[in-house]
Amino acid sequence: MIITKNKATIILAYIFVGFLVPLAYGQNQNQADSLIELLNAPNKYTDSTICAIYNDIAFYSTQPNKRIQYAKEASKLASRIQDERQLALSLRYQGSGYSSKGHLSEAIKLYLASAIHYSKAKLDLGVAVVYIDLGDIYSKQKNFKNSTYYYNKGIRILREKQDSIRLASALLNTGDLYLESLIYDSALLYFQESEKIFDSIDYPIGKAYCIGNVGLILSHTKSLELGERKIKEAIDILEKHNHVIAISIYQTSLADIYAQRGDLNRALNYAYSALSIGEEEGLKEQIRDASLKLSELYQTQGDYKKAYNYQSQYITFRDSINNEEVIRKMADLRTEYEVGQKQAEVDLKQTEVDLLNEQARNNQIVLWSVIVVLVLVLCLTYALLKVYRVKARAVRIVRQRRRVIAAQRDQLEDVNRTKDKFFSIISHDIRGPISNFQGVSQLIHLLVESKDYDGLLKLGTMLDTSTKEVSSLLDNLLEWAMSQQGRMPYKPETIKLHELCNSNLSIMENLATAKQITLTEKVKEKVTITADKNSISTIIRNLLSNAIKFTPEGGTVDLQLSYDLNMAVLIVKDSGIGIPKEKMQHLFDFKGERSRWGTGGEKGVGLGLTLIHEFVELNKGKIEVDSEEGKGTTFKVYLPLVID
Repeated sequence: MIITKNKATIILAYIFVGFLVPLAYGQNQNQADSLIELLNAPNKYTDSTICAIYNDIAFYSTQPNKRIQYAKEASKLASRIQDERQLALSLRYQGSGYSSKGHLSEAIKLYLASAIHYSKAKLDLGVAVVYIDLGDIYSKQKNFKNSTYYYNKGIRILREKQDSIRLASALLNTGDLYLESLIYDSALLYFQESEKIFDSIDYPIGKAYCIGNVGLILSHTKSLELGERKIKEAIDILEKHNHVIAISIYQTSLADIYAQRGDLNRALNYAYSALSIGEEEGLKEQIRDASLKLSELYQTQGDYKKAYNYQSQYITFRDSINNEEVIRKMADLRTEYEVGQKQAEVDLKQTEVDLLNEQARNNQIVLWSVIVVLVLVLCLTYALLKVYRVKARAVRIVRQRRRVIAAQRDQLEDVNRTKDKFFSIISHDIRGPISNFQGVSQLIHLLVESKDYDGLLKLGTMLDTSTKEVSSLLDNLLEWAMSQQGRMPYKPETIKLHELCNSNLSIMENLATAKQITLTEKVKEKVTITADKNSISTIIRNLLSNAIKFTPEGGTVDLQLSYDLNMAVLIVKDSGIGIPKEKMQHLFDFKGERSRWGTGGEKGVGLGLTLIHEFVELNKGKIEVDSEEGKGTTFKVYLPLVID
């Protein structure tokens, strides 16, 4: 049957829009259903037209599975008729469907294939849109570096081509990235610019995204009422267009807003609605976020069983989306694509060079043949000898490199074990002091209302202790991390060690007084050394801090200086609880059990002693320990004296 003029016009319009409009804002199930009816009508369309209709159905579909289904049909047909543009479109729409379902590895593979076919068709705008899609993928992985890399590449092309609607989409995505990174001012600027463009072209879905995201910023900056209005305004627009993915995201945000207001029932309703949409559509990210919110809400209500169940569901979907294998595959695919692009350019240039030189080679072929024969005869004997020598040398090099690689592998395995142990220690021991801060404001309010001033004083002491623990732990963590990365500055200079000791004694005076510990008032022995001042100060401070931490009330901590040949000796002696024999063997590394409680309830992880050991070696010194349980500990640090 012949296509009517009106139907042909509709088909061409859909094809045109499907290429120009950003996929995320083109989805409209009513349009998709109309196209399906058009496709099923008793009309005879060409393969090119059918392929375009398949792509446009995928483009407008709001359901990821439907989008993938029709895009695959378009891909088969486009490959058969060798239509690069339609093939690029179908691959991109498949990538969008898999991305919505959380299958990011498959999505990145399809997007990169789409970019290749857009390049072959010389459609720069198509390449730009795929770059924006890739930026979206890496944004989901919280990979700020790769995400901004692709966004910037896409935005650069869109600004050159003056493509308003796709530029608005790219600006909106970049704003999302800054929103996730908590850079609210920059995010707001991108959303406002994007909203103006969408408004100027009368594109309500894109405008709804901008309005909703501005609402998210307002809710994060404590403008809850205004943020709620913006988010609900966005949801009203999106519901008219059946755009369920964004509705689920914004409903999770509304749940958070009502939770902050204390309206837990409404918060739960919104969270369950968001979860329901995610489960119906198979949207892993929406299920993950809604599950986390439900866990938090039930924990607030004290329903720990439900809180645990939803927390488990959150962890399952989080790990499914953000696993190391997906990240590795994404990186490999990106490298594969870029290398392929470079290789294509090289092959093209090489072909041009071959064509230009072909005539010259034909003219000289006889002459070069004679020369080659003579050279081969002269070089054959030499080549055989050379091959033998090269082979022998190669064998030696391979054996040597294998030894080096084996040593590096062993070293890396040891470093990884140390790193895992270190992170385990830090994550376990920082949780204690941090947990003390939770609910402090409510507790203070209750204590003030009940006029329990003794309780306030105890709370203040607890917070002070927790703050000092966290501060000391983070200081040592920073210094240790810098030393492991080779970034710790080492600037040896002439130092008056007695003055450095006295300044650190002053810092520790209040800590000792709080535990009624007698601390050496002043070091009188004058000693001058050659060392890095900052690292030596860290050594003194950590030794004094450990001594005070593990000395009971009424004890003593002494700091002394002496000489031993050409070395200065820094001595810290305490009357504390001493160090168990089983801990002495691994005192300065991360092996064995590290955590230990001080006499005043202070928590120690052993990081300070590791820093001390590394900094002593950095300054060409050595350290000795003498300890007996119940009788105290003595640390001796040997440092080079100034040589006149």
